[in-house]
Amino acid sequence: MSSTIPAFPDPDPGQGPVSLTERRKAETRMEIARAAARLFVGQGLRATRAEDIARAAGVAPRTFYRYFATKEEAVAPLYALGAERWVRTVREAPAELSPPEALEHAVRHTLTPGAAVAAPSWEWARTLVRLAESSPALRKVWAEVCHITERGLLQALAARLSEGDDHAAARLASAPRLQFGAAVAAAAVRVAVEHWAARPQGSPGPLETALRNLEALRGFDWHGAEHG
Repeated sequence: MSSTIPAFPDPDPGQGPVSLTERRKAETRMEIARAAARLFVGQGLRATRAEDIARAAGVAPRTFYRYFATKEEAVAPLYALGAERWVRTVREAPAELSPPEALEHAVRHTLTPGAAVAAPSWEWARTLVRLAESSPALRKVWAEVCHITERGLLQALAARLSEGDDHAAARLASAPRLQFGAAVAAAAVRVAVEHWAARPQGSPGPLETALRNLEALRGFDWHGAEHG
């Protein structure tokens, strides 16, 4: 995995507010991502250079390379926007919800345009997922973001099942059965998003497809995950 595509940070419930420096870094990353997306759509991926993206974002080329190793990686924050929110919502879902209920709750929250992610951001993500179909380099970035999402989802599910016991969460996260469950859940949503992105403009969003896909996990033995 590229070192410039960030993994999900380790959750720390006691952590204070994000520092001003970190917030500015995140804003710069997103500005570069939006500039890259506009150029990829407007003039094509092949015709766009990293220097063009830096200029459009109002940063120096060296600043661009401080955040991203390649021009394709510049759109990773847009790919990851909804995924990060989904994983966070799974983790923060009401404690009384079972894992399948928490997954469905989080999907409803995340895949409803305007709820957790603004509708324009969803349209950017849709366009970029569609572009990845014709670009191996972009497809690799999308695949890496999906893999990071799966690992983040695994940690979120382990945290829920462990009920606050960090040692139990670590054991669960290393269990093949829970890894399988997280992989299936991540694939359920990824396939729904990719199917939606490939459809004509104005087609229904990915929510209903994602919920139907997640039905496959309703009978999964989540509480037996620690035993392999």
